Amino acid sequence: MTKLRENDNLVGYVFASPFILGFLIFTVYPIFSSLYYSFTDYNLFEAPRWIGFDNYDKMFTGDDKYWKSIKVTFTYVLGSVPLRLAFALAVAMMLNKAVKGIGLYRSAYYLPSLIGGSVAVSIMWTQIFGDKGLLNSALGLIGIHTETSWIGSPGTAIWTLIALSVWQFGSSMLIFLAGLKNIPASYYEAASVDGAGGVRKFFQITLPLLSPIILFNLIMQTISAFMTFTPAYIISRGEGGPLDSTLLYSLYLYRRAFQFYEMGYASAMAWVMLILIGLIALVLFQTSKYWVHYETKGGR
Repeated sequence: MTKLRENDNLVGYVFASPFILGFLIFTVYPIFSSLYYSFTDYNLFEAPRWIGFDNYDKMFTGDDKYWKSIKVTFTYVLGSVPLRLAFALAVAMMLNKAVKGIGLYRSAYYLPSLIGGSVAVSIMWTQIFGDKGLLNSALGLIGIHTETSWIGSPGTAIWTLIALSVWQFGSSMLIFLAGLKNIPASYYEAASVDGAGGVRKFFQITLPLLSPIILFNLIMQTISAFMTFTPAYIISRGEGGPLDSTLLYSLYLYRRAFQFYEMGYASAMAWVMLILIGLIALVLFQTSKYWVHYETKGGR
């Protein structure tokens, strides 16, 4: 019996070995390698040279562009995440109705998320928000004539990236829609009997019961926003311009690593970003006990 069980375990290890090897080679090893490189001067062509905390010291005290990228990234995260979640929830509530062809509508609204962050859409975005783009043409139709290059102006360029982010609301919308489906209709019927209107039902039934879903979407979208790279790279042609107004953290990290060949410095940036995202996720989890409603725990 014992020998048979050992054979079963061996077969399990054999089948699991591709995943285990892949995890060790492509995840664990790069993680610890980047931690080591963050304490070195490494340019890809020469052996890394140990320099201790110099990369971190330079990052925090001698690199103005680093702090600029921090500012741009937080502007992007604080602007895009709430707007995307609000838009996703609004659309999910519209699609949570039993009307003819609702499946087609849901597919149509999810479609932008499949292509939203692609290179092609980013290029299309440069055409829409350019000085001769679709936005200025639309404004001209209502009497507002301007040749502003929204994507080429330091004051508005980051907001074009935020608009592109909001456009990719499909994944959050589907999760919100699943959450709305789990709210019993009897709650709304009882509220109607008590004379509650739509606004009161939303704030006293929908939002509390949907709060665990909101927390999940908030954390996932916040992490995703901090890692945004492709749109900023395409729209600014890899420079983070104009005047560093779209220099997201991930883009600056990429430039340090693959344009300036400062792999040690880029590794240090990556670890700081990892710690920063971890702290923000921890704060969101810790504060969730004040606003997330769990029915299984008596409310909170």
